[in-house]
Amino acid sequence: MLVNKEERRDGLMKRRFMLGMLLPMLALLIAACTLNPSGKLSSDSSELTVYFIDVGQAHSTLFVSDGVAMLVDGGNPSDSSLIYTFLRDRGITHLDYIVATHAHEDHVGGLAGALNYATAGVAFSPVTSFDSRAFNSFVRYLDVQGVSITVPTHGDTFQLGGADVLVLSPIRESSNHNNMSIVMKITHGDVSFIITGDAEREAEQDILDAGYDISATVLLVGHHGSETSTTYPFLREVMPQYAVISCGRNNQYGHPHENTLSRLRDADVILYRTDMQGDITAVSDGKTVTFTVERNAGIQTNPTAHEDAQPPPTVQADNDEGYIGNMNSLVFHSTSCRNLPAEQNRVYFDTRDEAVGAGKRPCGNCNP
Repeated sequence: MLVNKEERRDGLMKRRFMLGMLLPMLALLIAACTLNPSGKLSSDSSELTVYFIDVGQAHSTLFVSDGVAMLVDGGNPSDSSLIYTFLRDRGITHLDYIVATHAHEDHVGGLAGALNYATAGVAFSPVTSFDSRAFNSFVRYLDVQGVSITVPTHGDTFQLGGADVLVLSPIRESSNHNNMSIVMKITHGDVSFIITGDAEREAEQDILDAGYDISATVLLVGHHGSETSTTYPFLREVMPQYAVISCGRNNQYGHPHENTLSRLRDADVILYRTDMQGDITAVSDGKTVTFTVERNAGIQTNPTAHEDAQPPPTVQADNDEGYIGNMNSLVFHSTSCRNLPAEQNRVYFDTRDEAVGAGKRPCGNCNP
């Protein structure tokens, strides 16, 4: 059958119209496969690897997602070669972000080693100058690369591959350099990390007062586990499932402090420690996070007592079905649990339903 030119033209226009309708629909379909309803990356499209590097009584953490890398702190100056080698062995020749959480040398010292191996995109620090050899070395290596320090503001956000980064602190000036630490929340799908530097209770309270959502899966415990950080109010809002402490074996400061360890026990947090386990690696697929450690995978990282101490006595409630909660956390225990809170922090429940109804969740150790 013969088709005239006008009919052919009409048919071509119809096909173009249909194609114009289908292409946007196809783009939406591709986006739907990449994003979940909340707008976050799906677990199939991205991975975030977090290396908590064992730098002794210091701190250094490396984030890598979809080929984008961020190094947060670099340990002491003596750790420069370690950081250099760590990056080299993983083929990381460019750091999209390099962060000095604050100017103390146990955080900024080894960043010179990183810059001696890798190029840097953006450099964050709460200050642009500081009277120390370690900080001046950091600035000098940045100058060689033509990179200036950017002082972030709380509320700033940026993309790290498949993850989103939110700057939580510092919020106000402080004469205590620990409280000038850059605190960040890194969110990867349903998994999130909070990195605290050496922020102490005053900085933690500022973050709480600012009203940020600081709930997180993993908490890097502030100031190497010092008693002055990781307060109950801050920990209640973060409510991490896991925590990491970066500190040195038998260090002179007594880190991590027993009061901090006790608060983490009360919150039923699974704890990893570089002093006991070396390098700690966390991998997020956007849904869950898995941990691997360099050594001592099954070690008790947060003992309830010294080895030579007697176990705590079993507490008897008014009846055999009693449970004990902690007024400073959302956890409740059986009366025979070895992780019971201090007496002054206890709340008693007659039944399990009563404890759950009060908003408490069962302890992961005694599983009441």
